[in-house]
Amino acid sequence: MQTAQQPVETARYAKCVEVSKRIRWDIDRDVIRGRKFDFSKKFLPDGISKLNELDFLRPGDRRLLSQIQGRTYANMFGLVERFIGAKILEVSRDHWLGDQIALEALVRFSDEELKHQELFRRIERMVAEGMPAGYRFAPQPNDVASVVLTKSTWAVLALTCNIELFTQAHYRQTIERDDDVSELYKDVFLFHWREESQHAILDELEWVRENAKLSAQQRDQAVDDLIALVAAVDGLVQLQAGADADYFFGICGRSCTPQQMEQIRTVMLKAYRWQYIVSGVQDSRFSEILGRMIDGAQASRIGNALAPIMQ
Repeated sequence: MQTAQQPVETARYAKCVEVSKRIRWDIDRDVIRGRKFDFSKKFLPDGISKLNELDFLRPGDRRLLSQIQGRTYANMFGLVERFIGAKILEVSRDHWLGDQIALEALVRFSDEELKHQELFRRIERMVAEGMPAGYRFAPQPNDVASVVLTKSTWAVLALTCNIELFTQAHYRQTIERDDDVSELYKDVFLFHWREESQHAILDELEWVRENAKLSAQQRDQAVDDLIALVAAVDGLVQLQAGADADYFFGICGRSCTPQQMEQIRTVMLKAYRWQYIVSGVQDSRFSEILGRMIDGAQASRIGNALAPIMQ
């Protein structure tokens, strides 16, 4: 329940409601619009895929690998939005009998996350029609969500804020600017970005409110939970990077030397770690919010845990 010790910034929630109403979009009418994916173009830009580090790739190989990564990129967002939606519904409880504007903002957030999950399920089906059989997205959304939601709300909101901030950065800094990316794929993340930009604000508001509830001991345990969640994400990306590399080797129609195969595996893992962990950790807004909540010793624990991933 909401208490006087945890004031609500009503104006910021109200702004998110106003923007949510103004930019509301429909999957078929606004995003897909009867189109199919253009497989003559990339899905992910080199700035995200890191494929510019593999100078031995032929143009067709580079395009195919970008499409495989792009397929996984969409599936990853569908995955994380399962636990994000559940957690936001849970934290909305604080506002049930309190600030109704804050409640509306979080209900809209949850509704939009459900829509995004449906969007990414549709994208997977559409991409599957244009790519050879054999692709496998290993993580199961409900299994992952069940594990994530055992951790403290502080840690889950921290991870959620991180994800929704790097989503924005990826679109603005790379996807939006690359004319070689499939137009439909680009539009998927344009419309996704428009709503996620409001979600990141709400993440921050709820994370800050949750932080104010914790004792020093509880916050210290929450930092350990965040470290555990990041390690779990890294485990998922290692698994999927390997599966996607194997899929490429099976469908690319060429023989790669053992050295080239190892290089592709290395770059795929590096790209996925950057996409789902490093780019968020390096986001200045995320660092600033987290930095206000933790002490030096906690920051060192997080830094030490991240060091092997950041290499």
